[in-house]
Amino acid sequence: MNNRQKQVLSTIVKLYTETALPVGSQALLKYSDFGVSAATLRSDMVTLEEEGYLYQPHVSAGRIPTDAGYRIYVQEMMGEETLSRRDQEHLQKELLMLRAKHTRLGRTTAKLLSALSGNLVVSGLIDKDEFYDFGMKELIEQPEFQEIDELCRLVETLDSLDEKLEGVMLQLKDGETRIFIGKENPISGIDNCSMIVAPYQTSEGRGVLAIIGPKRMEYAKNKSLIEYMRKLLNSSLILLVTGNVIYLIK
Repeated sequence: MNNRQKQVLSTIVKLYTETALPVGSQALLKYSDFGVSAATLRSDMVTLEEEGYLYQPHVSAGRIPTDAGYRIYVQEMMGEETLSRRDQEHLQKELLMLRAKHTRLGRTTAKLLSALSGNLVVSGLIDKDEFYDFGMKELIEQPEFQEIDELCRLVETLDSLDEKLEGVMLQLKDGETRIFIGKENPISGIDNCSMIVAPYQTSEGRGVLAIIGPKRMEYAKNKSLIEYMRKLLNSSLILLVTGNVIYLIK
């Protein structure tokens, strides 16, 4: 894969994430200046398809990333995204407010991450076998899950997701964040989804955070969200609010 083909693949991932529509050469040209013709871009797309990074759902349609396409994008093209100061303070403030209401920690974190990611989030303590989830409605409303058979399979799998996550946690090291894409998913039945999972540790026990969404999810954003939330949960911080300023004191 040459540099231009990497740029083509990266752009297709970004456009498909935004639109959920197959991407053609004209859409690529409108999005970015590749310095080549539409015919050359179509040739690059054919090459990427032959190498297994793209596929064409219909003869007259553009291309969609495959699991392998998403994998190479996440590993080599995505880069790291730092959560903005505004989002960091928002998470801190909301976490403090919800804890002040004595909301359970798993429920609090699931609700916050689901609101910010727009995906299904599961959070809970493994030792206590206590899990909460938010965002099921947002997930099943995605275009990928409009076929009734696919929807039923997804809902049935997610209904017992907490039990299956315990097995996933055995594969993770402390401080590790894992991204499972499509068929890589260790939980059978959600191979049309991707899952970002991270363990955390509090005085109450070992817990897990998981963001589950369509394969065209915003990987960099969701990874930064889950890692920042884990940082808050792992640390023994006292959150104090004075006016609109939040202070984190060890």
